[in-house]
Amino acid sequence: MDLSASATPATQQDEPYFKTQEARVPPLYAPLSARRRLAWHFLAGASVASGTSYLIWRWTVSLNPDALGFSVLVAGAETLFFLGTLLFYFDIWDEGDTANSSPPVRRAEIGGGEGPSNITVDVFITTFDELPAVVAPSIADALALEPLEDLRVLVWLLDDGDRPEMAALARKFGIGYCARQDNIGFKAGNLRNGLFHTSGDFVVICDADTRLFPTFLQNTLGYFRDPDVAWVQTPHWFYDIPEGKSWEAWLKQSRLCVGRSDWRERGAQVLAWLTGRTCIGKDPFLADPTIFFDVIQRRRNRNGASFCCGAASVHRREAIFAAAIRRKTQQVLRPAHGISLPAQQSLAAHPIEPYRFHVSEDLYTSILLHEDQERTWRSVYHPQVEARMLSPVSLEAWAAQRLKYAGGTFDIALRDNPLFRRGLSWRQRLHYGATFWSYMSALWAPVLLLAPAFSLVTGITPVTAYSLEFFAYFLPAVVLGEVAMLAACKGHSIGAGRTLSVAGLPIVWHALVCVLRGHKPKFAPTPKLPVLGKGMRFVVPHIFLLVGMMLCGAIGIWRTLQGDAGFSASLLWVNLFWLGVNMVMVAGLLRTVFWQMPTPKSAHTNPDPLEETDAARSSFA
Repeated sequence: MDLSASATPATQQDEPYFKTQEARVPPLYAPLSARRRLAWHFLAGASVASGTSYLIWRWTVSLNPDALGFSVLVAGAETLFFLGTLLFYFDIWDEGDTANSSPPVRRAEIGGGEGPSNITVDVFITTFDELPAVVAPSIADALALEPLEDLRVLVWLLDDGDRPEMAALARKFGIGYCARQDNIGFKAGNLRNGLFHTSGDFVVICDADTRLFPTFLQNTLGYFRDPDVAWVQTPHWFYDIPEGKSWEAWLKQSRLCVGRSDWRERGAQVLAWLTGRTCIGKDPFLADPTIFFDVIQRRRNRNGASFCCGAASVHRREAIFAAAIRRKTQQVLRPAHGISLPAQQSLAAHPIEPYRFHVSEDLYTSILLHEDQERTWRSVYHPQVEARMLSPVSLEAWAAQRLKYAGGTFDIALRDNPLFRRGLSWRQRLHYGATFWSYMSALWAPVLLLAPAFSLVTGITPVTAYSLEFFAYFLPAVVLGEVAMLAACKGHSIGAGRTLSVAGLPIVWHALVCVLRGHKPKFAPTPKLPVLGKGMRFVVPHIFLLVGMMLCGAIGIWRTLQGDAGFSASLLWVNLFWLGVNMVMVAGLLRTVFWQMPTPKSAHTNPDPLEETDAARSSFA
């Protein structure tokens, strides 16, 4: 499966766009308060009770006997979504942050005995095709890490593109450089190559655009005083996401809502409710990962199930190699037709993979370490931002990233599902199951997406009638579920995630089809700079779907006015409402087609990335 973006990266003749965002300060993620936790748990219980009541009524009373197939299909989709809700509620039920300690500097403090007494940390900056303008600030910030007494830090540039300009960049900064001529194993192979050329006790993984804060090591190494901790993951923070403009300011500027200021305020509230977004132009590519990191990852930590997300994570070398060697030994010594292969010959023919050779090497390796029964390795999620990164800034970058995530997850779920292997605790299985279920929901999401359009065209409803009894069961389930999510997510916006789940359906379906056809997912690094390409091709399915939905709505209105059999005012208004909600989510990406990154005011020609080194080093000092 080719996950590469077809666009051409923009040249570096202008100053990189992210230079204008250098002064942004990361958020501080507060823990879940006792009052909010109580409200969330109460509302979750009420939501589960009302949802269960609705589904019992749905299956026993409301199925439409005149359209049983359609009615069962919709009820089945509703049931599957409810099961996903139960998994998600378990996933995010409560926080359980790991207590931190002062950073160790002696190997004896981390359970090590042999070798030099002082700890060594290797910082890996991985790159494939990124420009020096992106990589240079990452190197500068890695070199600016605040030193710890007697702790040795070595920075390495791992160049999977084997490019002369990267070798020159490493020489100018005076850091280590590792390159290779092939790309076997994608990023995991690149990391493997780096591991075989280094010997640090810990490895910090950075993408080409990962810019570590000076206190990164001070705030993460303390967890490794526990000898069972294999890795520590920190949140991803995209500091370049456009902040947008408030709806009220937009209404005032566009003069679409003239008159008193309270009218604009009410209009802004309506627009925020309809779109699920507080601003226009904010985060156009729905890249903000706050919900995933501060809600999902942080709460999985209570059961030791937060998985590695690659960049901005630090790993114990012993754990990575010990698990890989044990896994490879078990594979090659497994008897084939009653005859065991010679160990030395088999191990030579099957080199170990410290990070599993896979497009989702971070998720895959996390599973393999979590299920290691001979060594109880633990993961830790550190809840505060310790690095800044670049977000997808084009439809090409967005599509490449989403396709990679979906393809890798489907490949693991369908070909090597950890839920059916020994090692994971039942809690960890449920957490990983929630990840797989969220992608599998693409199979039944189209049913609920298209059901209103079908009813508006045919006059066939999935329930016996849109009666008061229907609303008495349906509305509490919907409203309580919505309010429960608002309480669970600590004030973070939940609208963008829902829009992404619908707008990304074509990408997810493409990934699933490719995996089912036996195509192995291929790794394509997400472009780190704006790209010049045909972004329109990624929203063609959305445009066709929106046009079809509008036609279905018009047909429903016409047939209702004509008094056709089966059509009624209740059928019309209920399905028009849900059709409109679905259309808003489908249209979530259309505005990005003509979106352009604002041009920096101080652009100049052919910047030397090394000229900005001092400023980059002091940005977060």
